[in-house]
Amino acid sequence: MSEIDSLTSASRDLCGTMLVHRRLLNESMSYRSHRQAIENRAMQYEAGRFTPVTSHVVTIPVVVHVVHRPDVPEQNISDEQIQSQLHVLNEDFRATNSDVRQVPEVWRGLVADAKILFRLADRDPEGEPTDGIVRVATDRPGFSWDDGVKSGRSGGSDAWPTDRYLNMWVCALTGGLLGYAQFPGGPPDTDGVVILNTAFGTTGLAAPPFDGGRTATHEVGHWLDLYHIWGDDDGACSSDDKVDDTPKQGGANTGRPAFPHISCGNGPHGDMFMNYMDYTDDAAMFMFTQGQSTRMRACLEGARASFSITGEQRPAEPLLEATGGAGPSTRPSVQDGEVERLLLDGERLTRELLGEIHAALGLVNERPAGRG
Repeated sequence: MSEIDSLTSASRDLCGTMLVHRRLLNESMSYRSHRQAIENRAMQYEAGRFTPVTSHVVTIPVVVHVVHRPDVPEQNISDEQIQSQLHVLNEDFRATNSDVRQVPEVWRGLVADAKILFRLADRDPEGEPTDGIVRVATDRPGFSWDDGVKSGRSGGSDAWPTDRYLNMWVCALTGGLLGYAQFPGGPPDTDGVVILNTAFGTTGLAAPPFDGGRTATHEVGHWLDLYHIWGDDDGACSSDDKVDDTPKQGGANTGRPAFPHISCGNGPHGDMFMNYMDYTDDAAMFMFTQGQSTRMRACLEGARASFSITGEQRPAEPLLEATGGAGPSTRPSVQDGEVERLLLDGERLTRELLGEIHAALGLVNERPAGRG
């Protein structure tokens, strides 16, 4: 089996996001505190105590880091493959994907236009023109979920400022991983999503059953604070994704299940396995719910508010044609009072972070002499 063939054999069992999440929870008191604050905000939106500041479409600038082996030229994926992925993201997050009509009738009223678009960045961090694509040669045979691909020192590519760009790394991944993301609230220098190069976009190196661009849709969902739909409780039926309008289910679904698929006593309709946050094949997932959209909006007005304040904003009319390219720029149209609310939220989060740092320094200073 060639190296390229081995990369196409991955199964979607393998989003590494929760592995990263648990590692950061164990390593970082700051991350734990941030996640609690982010979750509290999401709960307020879910309960209707907070309402979104704006209903405008937010357009997020994207930089794609293509990390490739020179001796495996296929890994240096084409601009066309990258554009095909942006096209899928824009359709999926605006609910203009053609397969959304396959959602079972009982859930069609829950299908959400998340009002988020993605475009390749046209300016780099220094303000110079760019196509939004960074190509970096590596001698690494592959990367794992340890964030090695996100640093030039470990054979990867350094992130662009993560409060201004969604960083997407495309590379060879080991261990059958299709991708992983970092939830909001984590270290800035590793923020973003990582996608296997054979599960990115719909053309070029993309290989079935993950050639529909839905791995990136799934991972960007995590980046916008969505959990796996089954709650990652190993089938215990004791947890969920913290979204009220997604049914509780027993575990991940794979392949292309038949409707209904019942678990955790969730009949008669069963699992919402066609949700982007399950593990089914690309051709079997085609919806976000209203509750998931609300949670993503809470993220864009909280931990990722920099994209709502400085990113492009457009009226929320239905999208006629979703493309990966950037159209004419429309500058932010949120009202002064709305911007003030977002800025106040940002100021509050900064104060909380400083308090956590001071507390952590206090704990360090209180350690007995001679302890490491």
